[in-house]
Amino acid sequence: MRPPKKTSLLSKLKIGVLYGGRSGEHDVSLCSAASVVAALDKSKYDIIAIGIDRDGRWYVQDQPEIINDQAFGKVLSLKKRGCWLVNHFEQQGKLHIYNLEKKGEKVAVDLVFPVLHGTYGEDGTLQGLLELAMVPYVGVDVAGSAVGMDKDIAKRLLKEAGIPVVPWITISRHEWREAPEKILRRAVKKLSLPVFVKPLCTGSSVGIKKVKVKKDLAQAIDFAFQYDTRIMIETGIDCREIECAVLGNEKPEASITGEILPLHEFYSYEAKYLDPDGAKMNIPAKIPTRLSAEIRKSAVMGFKALNCNSMARVDFFLEKKTNRFYLNEINTLPGFTSISMYPKLWAATGLEYHRLLDRLVELALQRHREKSFIKTD
Repeated sequence: MRPPKKTSLLSKLKIGVLYGGRSGEHDVSLCSAASVVAALDKSKYDIIAIGIDRDGRWYVQDQPEIINDQAFGKVLSLKKRGCWLVNHFEQQGKLHIYNLEKKGEKVAVDLVFPVLHGTYGEDGTLQGLLELAMVPYVGVDVAGSAVGMDKDIAKRLLKEAGIPVVPWITISRHEWREAPEKILRRAVKKLSLPVFVKPLCTGSSVGIKKVKVKKDLAQAIDFAFQYDTRIMIETGIDCREIECAVLGNEKPEASITGEILPLHEFYSYEAKYLDPDGAKMNIPAKIPTRLSAEIRKSAVMGFKALNCNSMARVDFFLEKKTNRFYLNEINTLPGFTSISMYPKLWAATGLEYHRLLDRLVELALQRHREKSFIKTD
């Protein structure tokens, strides 16, 4: 494969901001996309908004338009116009999209900035399409995205790397249908109550329930299975929630740590996005300097263990009684709203939002150049 041609210094990079998607986190994506579009440097980039509706159809927007939503605040509008076809073979290094209803209407982007949270957005599916298209894109690549999204596989790899994780069991929908009573007994025996029941491959706390008594466990399991075919039951610990942002390819770096202070019972979807007073943040986290350094080191270790690159937000539980920490999960496409933890952590570390976006674009182009030299014939 030939390396991509260098873009003229006078021409702007055409960035396609991809948002929406077939996911329970569709609305969250519209919020993140609005913040990204508003902050990208218009003197460097031409921005093309490409929305994906809940059925998976792609729509190129005439202009990026930020509107007010009653529940979510500022969101990027997603208007369904035309019938668009994605052509990833026309020109190496660019993604072409055609409107089949209007002859001659097409767009071509030099780089894709995905702001698609959850299923089909940060699970390696979209990343695989963009790899086939041979177009640069922001964020973790196929393998890291797929592993990071699957909480069971991620925990296994983290545990293998010597990073502490909370005890858990994983069950499939088939297993639950075949032997529900056996699974309930196993869960209560292996994991002390309370527990959290989670779909394996969702984010933003979608489908999660906290269970304090055994009689509520079956209902929580049924609820989680609405969002995935495999779920996790995890020991609930009395803890503080500490987060760290990681950025980089070959030499990733960690931000300072921050703490989420949920005002609900746990940091639920409602607390994150629907209740303006659902949680508070402490940046930096009010923890000892040495402990913060250990968490930051573990964040980078976890990032590498899952073969991540570009960016991720790494979430930890800090047990209140013992001050022991556990890596909860690695979010390979974290929230990018103006109040999201990932950009706020980097801003507090000294990298402002617009410069963070520039850096993510640089990392995407860097990774694409490296991959362009891989032999395929």
